Amino acid sequence: MNKCGGCGAILQCQNPNQEGYIQESAKNKNLCERCFRIQNYNEYKRVTKVNTEFLENLDQIKQTGDLTLLVLDLFHMNQNILEIAAHCSKNMILVLTKRDLLPLSVSDEKLEQYGQVLGLNPLETFVISATKNKGLDALYEAIQTYQTSKYVYLVGYTNAGKSTLVNHLISHYSDLKQTITTSMLSSTTLANLEIPLQENLVLLDTPGILEEGNICEQVELPVLKRILPKKEIKPITYQVKAKQSIWIENLVRMDAEDNNFTLYFSNQLKIERTFKIGKETNLIPHIINVKANEDLVILGLGFIKVGKDEIVTIYTLPNVHVFTRKSLI
Repeated sequence: MNKCGGCGAILQCQNPNQEGYIQESAKNKNLCERCFRIQNYNEYKRVTKVNTEFLENLDQIKQTGDLTLLVLDLFHMNQNILEIAAHCSKNMILVLTKRDLLPLSVSDEKLEQYGQVLGLNPLETFVISATKNKGLDALYEAIQTYQTSKYVYLVGYTNAGKSTLVNHLISHYSDLKQTITTSMLSSTTLANLEIPLQENLVLLDTPGILEEGNICEQVELPVLKRILPKKEIKPITYQVKAKQSIWIENLVRMDAEDNNFTLYFSNQLKIERTFKIGKETNLIPHIINVKANEDLVILGLGFIKVGKDEIVTIYTLPNVHVFTRKSLI
């Protein structure tokens, strides 16, 4: 069975309207049409998948007992991490990616402890930035230490950085010429991708678990490009009074009585404090009781730290999840 080397899709047809279509100019690279256009033209195409098959895949991996890397995006830590971890092998390393997006003032040691704060119990935890080559050597040594067979699986939510991590491991620790397709869209990897990094080490990049309620699934590509941060976040702090609101473009509005808010969002987004009067909105309200030791998270967009306990109202696009978690910073 011939598979796309970029996303794992089966290459078996010549019909451009079917999944698995092989573009003539892409055959020598063993890429499907979609991956070929992403890698060569930055043309993105959404693929709709459901989590059922992905979770079944994780359960099959769990039964093998092979070493699993649970890859989580530090900037977008989901509230359901424990539910995903339950599908993973106990032989698990926690990999926290995209360290370069968080302020350097936050210590790596504090971030490493966050997995335990959430209730995870990994063999070890690594804070990395694949794009900056931070932490890769230590992670690679740990993989070799803990692997129980030649197979090592990478699992996690979509867009957590699994495929980017694999590409950098290929670049640093093997002679392979293969490049896995990465993009800002969910479900870029469609099936398990087998990468023989060394003779005794085969990485398996798995499709990402979809995050229900993620704002990234509801916006057009130009907005998505601004939502996803590309460099270190510069937090912004506002004091909000009863007659004021904070707006994040036309995506989110936040109201409070009297509080200080520090916002951790992409620097490319327009954030402003305004008076409520004259600002009509079709957004959906969420009333959240948030404490000073918690983050207020808008899934896929970013998070907010509050100065003191308060009940705040967050307005978002329909079906976007808003929740609190123990403070990351």
